[in-house]
Amino acid sequence: MLVSALRATRLAAFCFLLTLCSGAFGFQQNGHGAADERVTIVPRVRPAAAPDSSELPRPDLRVDVPLVLIPVHVTTPLGTSVTNLNQEHFRLFEDDVEQEIKVFAKEDAPLSVGLLFDSSGSMRNKIRKASEAAAAFFRTANAEDEFFLIEFNERPKLAVPFTRDSDEIYRHIVRARPMGRTSLLDAIHLALVQMKNASNLRKAIVIFSDGGDNRSRYTEAEIQSAMLESDVQLYAMGIFEAEDPRKLTPEERKGPRLLGELADETGGRHFPVENLNDLPEVCARIGAELRNQYLLAYCPTNGARDGKYRHVKVKLNAPESMPPLRAHHRQGYFAPVQ
Repeated sequence: MLVSALRATRLAAFCFLLTLCSGAFGFQQNGHGAADERVTIVPRVRPAAAPDSSELPRPDLRVDVPLVLIPVHVTTPLGTSVTNLNQEHFRLFEDDVEQEIKVFAKEDAPLSVGLLFDSSGSMRNKIRKASEAAAAFFRTANAEDEFFLIEFNERPKLAVPFTRDSDEIYRHIVRARPMGRTSLLDAIHLALVQMKNASNLRKAIVIFSDGGDNRSRYTEAEIQSAMLESDVQLYAMGIFEAEDPRKLTPEERKGPRLLGELADETGGRHFPVENLNDLPEVCARIGAELRNQYLLAYCPTNGARDGKYRHVKVKLNAPESMPPLRAHHRQGYFAPVQ
Protein backbone atom coordinates (compact mmCIF):
# COMPACT_ATOMS: atom_id res chain seq x y z
CA MET A 1 0.00 0.00 0.00
CA LEU A 2 2.81 2.43 0.90
CA VAL A 3 4.62 1.77 -2.40
CA SER A 4 1.41 2.34 -4.35
CA ALA A 5 0.75 5.57 -2.48
CA LEU A 6 4.26 6.91 -3.12
CA ARG A 7 4.00 5.96 -6.79
CA ALA A 8 0.66 7.73 -7.12
CA THR A 9 2.07 10.81 -5.38
CA ARG A 10 5.04 11.00 -7.81
CA LEU A 11 2.73 10.65 -10.79
CA ALA A 12 0.37 13.32 -9.47
CA ALA A 13 3.31 15.67 -8.93
CA PHE A 14 4.52 15.08 -12.48
CA CYS A 15 1.08 15.82 -13.95
CA PHE A 16 0.81 18.93 -11.74
CA LEU A 17 4.11 20.25 -13.12
CA LEU A 18 2.90 19.70 -16.66
CA THR A 19 -0.35 21.47 -15.88
CA LEU A 20 1.54 24.48 -14.54
CA CYS A 21 4.05 24.65 -17.38
CA SER A 22 2.20 23.37 -20.43
CA GLY A 23 0.68 25.62 -23.03
CA ALA A 24 -2.29 24.71 -25.12
CA PHE A 25 -2.37 22.04 -27.78
CA GLY A 26 -4.95 22.99 -30.38
CA PHE A 27 -6.83 22.05 -33.49
CA GLN A 28 -7.56 24.84 -35.96
CA GLN A 29 -9.94 24.22 -38.78
CA ASN A 30 -8.73 25.40 -42.17
CA GLY A 31 -10.82 26.22 -45.18
CA HIS A 32 -11.95 22.60 -45.61
CA GLY A 33 -14.03 22.45 -42.44
CA ALA A 34 -16.15 24.43 -40.02
CA ALA A 35 -15.21 27.39 -37.84
CA ASP A 36 -12.02 27.50 -35.76
CA GLU A 37 -12.03 25.45 -32.56
CA ARG A 38 -9.51 25.33 -29.68
CA VAL A 39 -8.85 22.65 -27.08
CA THR A 40 -6.31 22.25 -24.29
CA ILE A 41 -3.76 19.51 -23.61
CA VAL A 42 -5.04 18.87 -20.08
CA PRO A 43 -8.84 19.08 -20.07
CA ARG A 44 -10.16 19.81 -16.56
CA VAL A 45 -13.62 18.88 -17.80
CA ARG A 46 -14.23 16.56 -20.72
CA PRO A 47 -15.10 18.69 -23.76
CA ALA A 48 -18.29 18.28 -25.72
CA ALA A 49 -18.61 15.27 -27.98
CA ALA A 50 -16.65 15.40 -31.22
CA PRO A 51 -18.44 16.19 -34.49
CA ASP A 52 -20.28 13.39 -36.27
CA SER A 53 -17.77 11.20 -38.11
CA SER A 54 -19.52 11.86 -41.42
CA GLU A 55 -18.40 15.50 -41.30
CA LEU A 56 -14.69 14.60 -41.15
CA PRO A 57 -13.41 18.19 -40.59
CA ARG A 58 -9.78 18.74 -41.55
CA PRO A 59 -7.62 20.04 -38.68
CA ASP A 60 -4.31 21.86 -38.74
CA LEU A 61 -2.73 20.87 -35.42
CA ARG A 62 -0.36 23.32 -33.74
CA VAL A 63 1.49 23.18 -30.44
CA ASP A 64 1.66 26.19 -28.12
CA VAL A 65 4.54 25.24 -25.88
CA PRO A 66 6.59 26.62 -23.10
CA LEU A 67 6.97 22.90 -22.27
CA VAL A 68 7.37 20.02 -24.73
CA LEU A 69 6.52 16.48 -23.63
CA ILE A 70 8.44 13.58 -25.24
CA PRO A 71 7.51 9.97 -24.38
CA VAL A 72 10.49 7.68 -25.01
CA HIS A 73 10.62 3.91 -25.28
CA VAL A 74 14.10 2.35 -25.06
CA THR A 75 14.98 -1.05 -26.51
CA THR A 76 17.97 -3.35 -26.85
CA PRO A 77 19.13 -4.61 -30.28
CA LEU A 78 16.78 -7.58 -29.75
CA GLY A 79 13.78 -5.31 -29.14
CA THR A 80 13.58 -5.88 -25.38
CA SER A 81 12.31 -2.92 -23.34
CA VAL A 82 14.85 -1.22 -21.06
CA THR A 83 13.20 0.20 -17.94
CA ASN A 84 16.04 0.87 -15.47
CA LEU A 85 17.55 4.07 -16.89
CA ASN A 86 17.64 7.38 -15.03
CA GLN A 87 17.66 11.01 -16.14
CA GLU A 88 21.45 11.14 -16.45
CA HIS A 89 21.26 8.51 -19.18
CA PHE A 90 19.29 10.84 -21.49
CA ARG A 91 20.30 13.86 -23.58
CA LEU A 92 17.68 15.81 -25.49
CA PHE A 93 18.21 18.05 -28.54
CA GLU A 94 15.98 20.40 -30.52
CA ASP A 95 17.33 21.33 -33.96
CA ASP A 96 20.76 20.06 -32.80
CA VAL A 97 20.77 22.36 -29.74
CA GLU A 98 20.87 20.51 -26.42
CA GLN A 99 17.93 21.21 -24.10
CA GLU A 100 17.67 20.94 -20.33
CA ILE A 101 15.34 18.14 -19.24
CA LYS A 102 13.00 19.88 -16.81
CA VAL A 103 10.83 16.88 -15.93
CA PHE A 104 11.71 13.17 -15.98
CA ALA A 105 9.44 10.29 -15.01
CA LYS A 106 9.12 6.59 -15.67
CA GLU A 107 5.76 5.91 -14.11
CA ASP A 108 2.95 3.88 -15.67
CA ALA A 109 0.86 6.97 -16.36
CA PRO A 110 -2.73 6.55 -17.59
CA LEU A 111 -3.26 6.35 -21.35
CA SER A 112 -5.88 7.61 -23.78
CA VAL A 113 -5.95 5.06 -26.60
CA GLY A 114 -7.82 5.02 -29.87
CA LEU A 115 -8.22 1.54 -31.36
CA LEU A 116 -8.68 1.51 -35.13
CA PHE A 117 -10.13 -1.80 -36.26
CA ASP A 118 -10.15 -2.72 -39.95
CA SER A 119 -13.42 -4.46 -40.86
CA SER A 120 -12.99 -4.28 -44.63
CA GLY A 121 -13.33 -7.24 -46.97
CA SER A 122 -9.56 -7.77 -47.09
CA MET A 123 -9.69 -8.70 -43.38
CA ARG A 124 -12.28 -11.45 -43.89
CA ASN A 125 -9.96 -14.32 -42.97
CA LYS A 126 -8.09 -12.34 -40.31
CA ILE A 127 -10.85 -10.89 -38.17
CA ARG A 128 -11.00 -13.66 -35.54
CA LYS A 129 -7.30 -13.48 -34.72
CA ALA A 130 -7.44 -9.70 -34.74
CA SER A 131 -10.18 -9.78 -32.08
CA GLU A 132 -8.04 -12.16 -29.99
CA ALA A 133 -5.20 -9.67 -30.31
CA ALA A 134 -7.43 -6.88 -29.01
CA ALA A 135 -8.25 -8.99 -25.96
CA ALA A 136 -4.52 -9.48 -25.33
CA PHE A 137 -3.99 -5.72 -25.51
CA PHE A 138 -6.70 -5.02 -22.94
CA ARG A 139 -5.05 -7.41 -20.49
CA THR A 140 -2.14 -4.93 -20.27
CA ALA A 141 -4.41 -1.96 -19.41
CA ASN A 142 -4.74 -0.26 -16.05
CA ALA A 143 -7.89 1.04 -14.41
CA GLU A 144 -7.28 4.69 -15.35
CA ASP A 145 -6.84 4.05 -19.08
CA GLU A 146 -9.57 5.18 -21.46
CA PHE A 147 -10.31 3.90 -24.96
CA PHE A 148 -12.38 4.64 -28.01
CA LEU A 149 -13.03 2.36 -30.97
CA ILE A 150 -13.18 3.28 -34.64
CA GLU A 151 -14.25 0.61 -37.13
CA PHE A 152 -13.48 1.28 -40.75
CA ASN A 153 -14.26 -0.24 -44.12
CA GLU A 154 -15.93 1.93 -46.78
CA ARG A 155 -15.99 4.75 -44.21
CA PRO A 156 -14.69 5.15 -40.65
CA LYS A 157 -17.25 4.99 -37.86
CA LEU A 158 -16.89 5.92 -34.20
CA ALA A 159 -18.25 2.67 -32.76
CA VAL A 160 -17.53 3.47 -29.10
CA PRO A 161 -16.56 6.92 -27.73
CA PHE A 162 -14.09 7.27 -24.87
CA THR A 163 -14.77 4.74 -22.11
CA ARG A 164 -12.86 2.92 -19.39
CA ASP A 165 -14.93 -0.20 -20.05
CA SER A 166 -12.67 -2.36 -22.25
CA ASP A 167 -15.36 -5.08 -22.32
CA GLU A 168 -17.63 -2.73 -24.25
CA ILE A 169 -14.90 -2.17 -26.84
CA TYR A 170 -14.29 -5.91 -27.15
CA ARG A 171 -18.00 -6.68 -27.61
CA HIS A 172 -18.11 -4.37 -30.61
CA ILE A 173 -14.94 -5.85 -32.11
CA VAL A 174 -16.17 -9.45 -32.03
CA ARG A 175 -19.38 -8.39 -33.78
CA ALA A 176 -17.50 -6.84 -36.72
CA ARG A 177 -18.54 -8.16 -40.13
CA PRO A 178 -15.83 -7.67 -42.79
CA MET A 179 -17.06 -6.07 -45.99
CA GLY A 180 -16.22 -3.36 -48.50
CA ARG A 181 -13.03 -1.45 -49.11
CA THR A 182 -10.52 0.15 -46.71
CA SER A 183 -10.55 3.81 -45.58
CA LEU A 184 -7.51 3.59 -43.28
CA LEU A 185 -6.31 7.18 -43.75
CA ASP A 186 -9.78 8.59 -43.07
CA ALA A 187 -9.91 6.46 -39.91
CA ILE A 188 -6.61 7.90 -38.66
CA HIS A 189 -7.91 11.40 -39.28
CA LEU A 190 -11.10 10.68 -37.35
CA ALA A 191 -8.99 9.30 -34.48
CA LEU A 192 -7.03 12.57 -34.29
CA VAL A 193 -10.32 14.46 -34.06
CA GLN A 194 -11.53 12.16 -31.27
CA MET A 195 -8.30 12.72 -29.33
CA LYS A 196 -9.56 16.25 -28.63
CA ASN A 197 -11.66 14.59 -25.92
CA ALA A 198 -8.73 12.80 -24.25
CA SER A 199 -8.45 13.11 -20.47
CA ASN A 200 -4.85 11.86 -20.19
CA LEU A 201 -1.53 13.41 -21.18
CA ARG A 202 -0.28 10.28 -22.92
CA LYS A 203 -2.14 9.47 -26.12
CA ALA A 204 -1.76 6.65 -28.63
CA ILE A 205 -3.48 5.19 -31.67
CA VAL A 206 -3.32 1.40 -32.11
CA ILE A 207 -4.20 0.07 -35.57
CA PHE A 208 -5.35 -3.44 -36.49
CA SER A 209 -5.18 -3.56 -40.29
CA ASP A 210 -3.56 -5.02 -43.38
CA GLY A 211 -2.66 -1.42 -44.29
CA GLY A 212 -4.21 -1.61 -47.74
CA ASP A 213 -5.98 1.75 -48.11
CA ASN A 214 -8.13 1.98 -51.23
CA ARG A 215 -11.05 4.22 -50.22
CA SER A 216 -9.92 7.28 -48.21
CA ARG A 217 -10.60 10.90 -49.14
CA TYR A 218 -7.47 12.00 -47.29
CA THR A 219 -4.07 11.53 -48.89
CA GLU A 220 -0.96 9.98 -47.35
CA ALA A 221 0.70 13.41 -47.33
CA GLU A 222 -2.21 15.00 -45.43
CA ILE A 223 -2.27 12.29 -42.78
CA GLN A 224 1.51 12.25 -42.38
CA SER A 225 1.42 16.01 -41.85
CA ALA A 226 -1.41 15.75 -39.31
CA MET A 227 0.39 13.00 -37.38
CA LEU A 228 3.62 15.01 -37.33
CA GLU A 229 1.71 17.97 -35.94
CA SER A 230 -0.01 15.93 -33.23
CA ASP A 231 1.20 14.67 -29.86
CA VAL A 232 -0.22 11.19 -30.51
CA GLN A 233 1.92 8.07 -30.90
CA LEU A 234 0.90 5.53 -33.52
CA TYR A 235 1.32 1.78 -33.07
CA ALA A 236 0.31 -0.56 -35.85
CA MET A 237 -0.04 -4.25 -36.43
CA GLY A 238 0.22 -4.80 -40.16
CA ILE A 239 -1.58 -8.08 -40.81
CA PHE A 240 -0.03 -9.10 -44.11
CA GLU A 241 -0.73 -12.82 -44.30
CA ALA A 242 -2.16 -13.60 -47.74
CA GLU A 243 -3.59 -16.86 -49.02
CA ASP A 244 -1.75 -16.21 -52.28
CA PRO A 245 0.91 -13.41 -52.24
CA ARG A 246 0.52 -13.09 -56.00
CA LYS A 247 -3.03 -11.83 -55.44
CA LEU A 248 -2.04 -8.89 -53.23
CA THR A 249 -3.49 -5.60 -54.44
CA PRO A 250 -1.18 -2.58 -55.00
CA GLU A 251 -2.69 -1.00 -51.88
CA GLU A 252 -1.93 -4.10 -49.79
CA ARG A 253 1.64 -4.09 -51.08
CA LYS A 254 2.03 -0.48 -49.90
CA GLY A 255 0.60 -1.27 -46.47
CA PRO A 256 3.86 -2.10 -44.63
CA ARG A 257 5.59 1.06 -45.82
CA LEU A 258 2.67 3.35 -44.94
CA LEU A 259 2.17 1.96 -41.43
CA GLY A 260 5.92 1.87 -40.78
CA GLU A 261 6.46 5.50 -41.74
CA LEU A 262 3.59 6.78 -39.62
CA ALA A 263 4.76 4.80 -36.60
CA ASP A 264 8.39 5.92 -36.87
CA GLU A 265 7.50 9.59 -37.22
CA THR A 266 5.40 9.61 -34.04
CA GLY A 267 7.68 7.53 -31.82
CA GLY A 268 5.44 4.49 -32.02
CA ARG A 269 6.21 1.15 -33.60
CA HIS A 270 5.05 -0.97 -36.50
CA PHE A 271 4.90 -4.74 -36.19
CA PRO A 272 4.41 -6.57 -39.51
CA VAL A 273 2.60 -9.85 -38.85
CA GLU A 274 2.77 -12.58 -41.48
CA ASN A 275 1.46 -15.39 -39.28
CA LEU A 276 -1.97 -14.73 -37.81
CA ASN A 277 -1.17 -16.90 -34.79
CA ASP A 278 1.40 -14.29 -33.73
CA LEU A 279 -1.18 -11.50 -33.44
CA PRO A 280 -2.12 -11.83 -29.74
CA GLU A 281 1.53 -11.93 -28.66
CA VAL A 282 2.38 -8.87 -30.76
CA CYS A 283 -0.57 -6.93 -29.38
CA ALA A 284 0.39 -7.77 -25.80
CA ARG A 285 3.88 -6.50 -26.63
CA ILE A 286 2.48 -3.18 -27.84
CA GLY A 287 0.55 -2.84 -24.59
CA ALA A 288 3.68 -3.58 -22.58
CA GLU A 289 5.71 -1.02 -24.53
CA LEU A 290 3.16 1.68 -23.81
CA ARG A 291 3.53 0.79 -20.12
CA ASN A 292 7.33 1.03 -20.19
CA GLN A 293 8.00 4.53 -21.46
CA TYR A 294 10.02 7.37 -20.00
CA LEU A 295 8.43 10.82 -20.01
CA LEU A 296 10.79 13.71 -20.72
CA ALA A 297 9.75 17.37 -20.78
CA TYR A 298 11.74 20.50 -21.64
CA CYS A 299 11.29 24.23 -22.23
CA PRO A 300 12.72 25.06 -25.70
CA THR A 301 15.60 27.52 -25.81
CA ASN A 302 14.22 28.75 -29.13
CA GLY A 303 11.32 30.97 -28.13
CA ALA A 304 10.40 32.07 -31.65
CA ARG A 305 6.70 31.73 -32.44
CA ASP A 306 7.25 31.08 -36.12
CA GLY A 307 5.11 27.99 -36.79
CA LYS A 308 8.14 26.08 -38.03
CA TYR A 309 8.80 22.40 -37.50
CA ARG A 310 11.35 21.68 -34.75
CA HIS A 311 13.31 18.43 -34.97
CA VAL A 312 13.72 16.54 -31.70
CA LYS A 313 16.42 13.97 -30.98
CA VAL A 314 16.98 11.89 -27.85
CA LYS A 315 20.47 10.48 -27.31
CA LEU A 316 21.30 7.83 -24.73
CA ASN A 317 24.30 7.65 -22.42
CA ALA A 318 23.79 4.00 -21.61
CA PRO A 319 25.74 2.34 -18.79
CA GLU A 320 28.83 0.54 -20.09
CA SER A 321 27.39 -2.81 -19.03
CA MET A 322 24.53 -2.45 -21.52
CA PRO A 323 24.49 -3.18 -25.26
CA PRO A 324 23.80 -0.35 -27.74
CA LEU A 325 20.31 0.96 -27.07
CA ARG A 326 17.71 2.64 -29.27
CA ALA A 327 15.34 5.43 -28.22
CA HIS A 328 11.92 5.48 -29.92
CA HIS A 329 10.28 8.93 -29.73
CA ARG A 330 8.39 11.42 -31.84
CA GLN A 331 10.62 13.23 -34.27
CA GLY A 332 9.52 16.80 -33.59
CA TYR A 333 6.68 19.30 -33.26
CA PHE A 334 5.39 22.54 -34.80
CA ALA A 335 6.12 25.74 -32.90
CA PRO A 336 3.21 28.08 -32.14
CA VAL A 337 2.47 31.13 -34.25
CA GLN A 338 1.50 34.63 -33.12
